[in-house]
Amino acid sequence: MIERLVTIMARLRDPERGCEWDTVQTFDTIAPYTIEEAYEVADAIARNNVAELKDELGDLLLQVVFHARIAEEAGHFALPDVVAAISDKMERRHPHIFGDATDGGHHLWEVIKAEERAAKADASAIGGVALGLPALLRAEKLQKRTARVGFDWTDPNDARAKIDEELAEVAAASDAERAEEVGDLLFAVVNWARKLGVEPEAALRAGNAKFERRFRAMENIAGDAFAKLSLDEQEALWQRVKAGEKAAS
Repeated sequence: MIERLVTIMARLRDPERGCEWDTVQTFDTIAPYTIEEAYEVADAIARNNVAELKDELGDLLLQVVFHARIAEEAGHFALPDVVAAISDKMERRHPHIFGDATDGGHHLWEVIKAEERAAKADASAIGGVALGLPALLRAEKLQKRTARVGFDWTDPNDARAKIDEELAEVAAASDAERAEEVGDLLFAVVNWARKLGVEPEAALRAGNAKFERRFRAMENIAGDAFAKLSLDEQEALWQRVKAGEKAAS
């Protein structure tokens, strides 16, 4: 069935008969769309919309086929090589399922991943953490990697104290220093969230959704007059919406 999609992409990329947009795309120009489609998959899941999830997974699959086609044209690899590589990886990382190992589970997965990283040119504990990840997610991954080699607080209160330290440094920072210090503060917040067992990326997505829901509710109540309300009046409206949510829960 996927062969049909592969054929469609080959036709779209055909230099003579293809689409004028598709034929000029590169890995770099397509990458943002790949990231966007992955987020749209996550969004459909968060909204429990199975029909949209089907469509979004198709859009994400198209991105894989697109990248593979560009690579094939350049003589690097083709889609079957991509499938073979991930199949080999999944079997290699699950020797307790596909091999003779008796020990298994997530611990073994992490051990094998660490061995694979050590065999690469960048053998650092933080090697391979993708630069293209969202900043909160990448911060969490960096912290998890360094924690595996002992660079981590054992007490969550120490991570919490670091936030107070970074807040003070933001307050004392010059204009030139402020962005860097705010970055340190956000990194510290991610670290504390990790120590509390909270995924910061998911938590912020939920926070964004809550803000959007409450703000739209405020607009629905005030109508066209919302922008003319004073800040105190808008805050009172916010508290009204918030109280309504709590009463309904």
